[in-house]
Amino acid sequence: MKRLAIWILILILVVVWFAAFRIVLAEVSPYQGYAGSEQFVDIAHGSGPTSIGRRLADAGVIRDTLGYRFEILRSGEGRRLQAGEYRFDRPMTVSEVVAKIARGDVYLIPITFREGLTIREMAQLFESKGLGPAAEFSIQASDAQLIRNVDPAAKDLEGYLFPDTYAMTRHITAAQLVSRMVTGFQKALAPEIWSAAEARGLSMRALVTLASIVEKETGKPEERPLVAAVYANRLKIGMALQCDPTVIYALERAHKYDGNLTRENLQFDSPYNTYRYPGLPPGPIANPGRASLEAAARPADVPYLYFVSRGDGSHAFASTLEEHNRNVNEFQRHRH
Repeated sequence: MKRLAIWILILILVVVWFAAFRIVLAEVSPYQGYAGSEQFVDIAHGSGPTSIGRRLADAGVIRDTLGYRFEILRSGEGRRLQAGEYRFDRPMTVSEVVAKIARGDVYLIPITFREGLTIREMAQLFESKGLGPAAEFSIQASDAQLIRNVDPAAKDLEGYLFPDTYAMTRHITAAQLVSRMVTGFQKALAPEIWSAAEARGLSMRALVTLASIVEKETGKPEERPLVAAVYANRLKIGMALQCDPTVIYALERAHKYDGNLTRENLQFDSPYNTYRYPGLPPGPIANPGRASLEAAARPADVPYLYFVSRGDGSHAFASTLEEHNRNVNEFQRHRH
């Protein structure tokens, strides 16, 4: 009987030692039990520590749940584990894994839409990031219902998809992203910008359309209010805007733009062609950023009616045709 008790004690000690060994191993020895260079684990909302541990073990992120349960008790992080999709791409100790999930270090894909892109260009970028087909983004961006309350005449969301960097999960849909971008626009259009636009008699559509033209004409922050002033002054006196980007947009809509704008193109028949049709085009020609929206709402107080490229990204502005022609001759001569 005494000998049996000794053997039972030895067995218990061996089991305890083995368990302790595995716990220490999990704490100090990084582990990777999955094939390939990365493993994704999706933790659903409402998942408890036990089910999370099983998912991690099944995915080969941790060796087993024993060391994991000890780490949860030791660290006290059980209540702080967060839902989301996590990416693991290297061997990790169980404490590192638990800390990662407690931080909510979920896997997100950043996508940057720069100012001045069209819906078509945004759709291509969406597809290039592996988030889905460009056609799906275009379909969602053609639904103007999201901005119907501010622009009842809108036929799509051109102009209202705010350019920014968005961090998204791999499973985001085009509809969700488009909705976020419209929300971004609504946040960017601060009350003071809209008040200034209303004071100038601009509708929401006119404001965004003018801002999109400004966005396409210059990338220099200090020039935006000046470019806006040129077009605002022209609109005030009924002078044709003669804006090249509007012609390019018209050609792109008709799938007729090859990258070069010719004199013949300036006669292309489209309501977006501001060489042929007076006033603003029917709608935005791109998606402007906040600075261009602000410039359109508050153009500079200058008498300029013309500007020409200097060839270095900046422009020379003029109030008279004579002065403008001198600028054209000077910078064309320098360019050639």
